[in-house]
Amino acid sequence: MRLSRIHIALFVVLISALPLHGAAPASVSGVVRDSSGVPQIGAVVQLLRPDMSVVASVYTNSKGRFDFSSVLPGRYAVKAMGTSYLPALRENLRIHTNTVLNLTLNTLYEVMQWLPAQPRSSDSEKDDWAWTLRSAANRPLLRWLEDGPLVVVSDGPNSTPKLRARLVANGQTGSFGEDGQRISFELEDTPSDSRELLAQVDFDPGTDAGMESMLGFRQELGFAGSVQSVAAMAIHPEVTSAGGEGLDEASMRNWETIQMGDEFQAEVGAEQVVARFSQNSPNTVVAALPFVTVGWRSSGGTVHYSMATAVPDLQGRNDAQAGTWLPSLAMRNGKLALEHGLHQEIGWDRTTDASGVSVLFYADTLSNPVLEAMSRMAAGRQAPMANALYDGNSGLVRTAAASYSTAGVVATVQRRLPHGNMIRLAYANGDALVLSGSEHPVSLSQIVTAVRPRRAEMYTISLSGTLDGTGTRWRASYRWQPDETVTRVAPYASDAEEPYMNVQLRQPVCARHEGGQSLDAMIEVRNLAAQGEHPFVLTDGSLLVFAEDQRSVSAGLAFTF
Repeated sequence: MRLSRIHIALFVVLISALPLHGAAPASVSGVVRDSSGVPQIGAVVQLLRPDMSVVASVYTNSKGRFDFSSVLPGRYAVKAMGTSYLPALRENLRIHTNTVLNLTLNTLYEVMQWLPAQPRSSDSEKDDWAWTLRSAANRPLLRWLEDGPLVVVSDGPNSTPKLRARLVANGQTGSFGEDGQRISFELEDTPSDSRELLAQVDFDPGTDAGMESMLGFRQELGFAGSVQSVAAMAIHPEVTSAGGEGLDEASMRNWETIQMGDEFQAEVGAEQVVARFSQNSPNTVVAALPFVTVGWRSSGGTVHYSMATAVPDLQGRNDAQAGTWLPSLAMRNGKLALEHGLHQEIGWDRTTDASGVSVLFYADTLSNPVLEAMSRMAAGRQAPMANALYDGNSGLVRTAAASYSTAGVVATVQRRLPHGNMIRLAYANGDALVLSGSEHPVSLSQIVTAVRPRRAEMYTISLSGTLDGTGTRWRASYRWQPDETVTRVAPYASDAEEPYMNVQLRQPVCARHEGGQSLDAMIEVRNLAAQGEHPFVLTDGSLLVFAEDQRSVSAGLAFTF
């Protein structure tokens, strides 16, 4: 019996090792040249699957030629890379026989002269609709590969800029100021070859609940860099406090990206913030929050120094949403308080097509760190509790703790897996605020007074990818840090995952490639297992459940046109 199992196993291995028959192998060959027609010796040429995973890689010979033999028929992409050139990419190649393909490598200066550029072909896969303020976002001949470099994807005749819009209808629970049914309309316009505009409005239909809106502008300055401005505002009549009703907040962020040759880059700017209650406001928050980043690039990676004062958005939303640009507010000592501080870091990172690694050392001073809790008010209580912002729709409460300082290190490594999937690992250490439970009823002020900073560590693993056949795009992450913590380790780590178990799914329902229209179903669950919760019973019988990140669910439909 045991011998027969061994024979079966060997048979399976041999069968899996046999070449596939029934489809005659094809080949892909060609020449790589620069814009003046000179063949490029030693250029790297990659044969890629549709998900951009590498099938094979070769170097061009002394005449700039490359050749991939014994290629199974199917759909592929080919990318060429050379020193001092932007990579060139040809997508959606249907290879059935011997195919000849010539590629042209261009410098960044040459690409900048193509105004305007030919957009990608209508049958190619569409990028995520998100305003990421990336360089040359309004030039469709350049595209960022997912977790990859900037590449040239088209060099055809001129075309005019296009208008893009997206309408999102969803419902969510567990988010401060955004619970309930939400309608969001986002509009992107490129009125010229060097300008980009973005507008967004988000509201709860049929109610007087919160509304958020933003307007963004970007002006390309050629080799000098770019200038960007984002204005955002929010009106939240459902957010109240013992001292006021209806929270209004606004911010204006202006910054400039400065290019100093191929090696040096700087980003300098400031954010102006104002917030107050629309009725019976105890005070008005006004602040100017500067930031600066300076980086030096070389073949060994990028070294940078950063200084920032505004704490990144706690909700982890993208740049196309107004909430990302709004300040984090809470109540402290009976007054409206802004979460801010002073952050400095020195870091190094290196990224390739297949992997990336980064290490940074930071030092932070944090003022008015926000603590968030889910509340269940005692029977008969109607007035908001003192020293807290209360969202009547979600039941969430926000208060602020005392200032503290910390220092530590953040290290990340990521790797592209087969079939276009990605894995990312991260580690960080530093101080975080912790809470200890109480068996007896306490007041909110006693809870806040008991909060103390403590040294802690954070470990993160995240996976993302697209399912073959269905087009389902998914992302799952788990971020662990001690259960006692109620704030994040390394609060200025803007690319850190949300705490504990999180899942995001996006499923295309239908798409029209000709007009770029699509309908997607989306769902996002944060802190799926409701970990890290700290319940407290107040002296009036109310229940507060503090957590670094409350469990929240958001689901809806997005129509892009």
